[in-house]
Amino acid sequence: MNCAPRHFLDVAALSRADLDAVMMLAVRPAAALGRPLEDRGVALIFEKPSTRTRHSMEMAVVELGGHPIFTRAEEVGFDDRETVEDITRIMCGYHGVIAARVFDHRVLERMAAVATVPIVNMLSDRSHPLQALADVLTMRVELGPLAGRTVAWVGDWNNVSRSLAEACALEGMAIRVGCPAGYGPSEAELARIGALGAASVVALDSALEAARGAVAVHTDAFVSMGQEAESAERMRRFAAHRVTRRVMDAAAPDAIFMHCLPAHRGVEVDAEVIDGPRSRVVPQAHHRMHAARGLLAHLVGVRP
Repeated sequence: MNCAPRHFLDVAALSRADLDAVMMLAVRPAAALGRPLEDRGVALIFEKPSTRTRHSMEMAVVELGGHPIFTRAEEVGFDDRETVEDITRIMCGYHGVIAARVFDHRVLERMAAVATVPIVNMLSDRSHPLQALADVLTMRVELGPLAGRTVAWVGDWNNVSRSLAEACALEGMAIRVGCPAGYGPSEAELARIGALGAASVVALDSALEAARGAVAVHTDAFVSMGQEAESAERMRRFAAHRVTRRVMDAAAPDAIFMHCLPAHRGVEVDAEVIDGPRSRVVPQAHHRMHAARGLLAHLVGVRP
């Protein structure tokens, strides 16, 4: 009897043991993982454009011996040319894994409902779990064990911050979120993340207070794709949440700065921070490939 495939739509789909296994696989040399995707295709479907996600996923597949196939939105035409379900069922006959970067998270849920191979979320309006894996990997490499330590998110509560919080909760970290009023997580969201194993979860409206004592300070663009019409209002509301040297000085003495990129210097972060000695945005981006390799290996049955 065939086992049901393991999907990765959200970080919360992993247990703490799963996350640890992915991290252990991610730091192993690619050659040590064997070639679990040898002679197998991996479909990479992009409704949204990407730099880091496409390059990191394609190379992760290659390192595992597979053949990545990049596919644009208009080539599949979800619910336009064909239904999501029909496309998924057909692609399962060609590929060992299907990964998609979509506008609507429900598309991924529909894919997972009929798929016979793992479905991987490369980004949706709800979550960005591959980014969170790279973020945890970066913090582990830079800071060592994370349990009980404080991580700060400053800015908008969005798909990136939600996945980061889930991953940090699984690591047993204390999570502080600093968002403008009306742009933070709900009480239900805080409770859900806390239940994943976080040491604590606190929402604040001050960037400075969120960063206080944190070992890592994260942020993201204040205006994401699809929010361009809100740009002027967001710039006004988020002005006090830019990560400045003062914000970083409130963090722990050895704190690092992280950003999923692309970044806007002088908007969500000052140039002296993102280009300064505390910044880890370049290795963080490089860890996207290692984290993706670890995840894919885990989903197809490789064990540390």
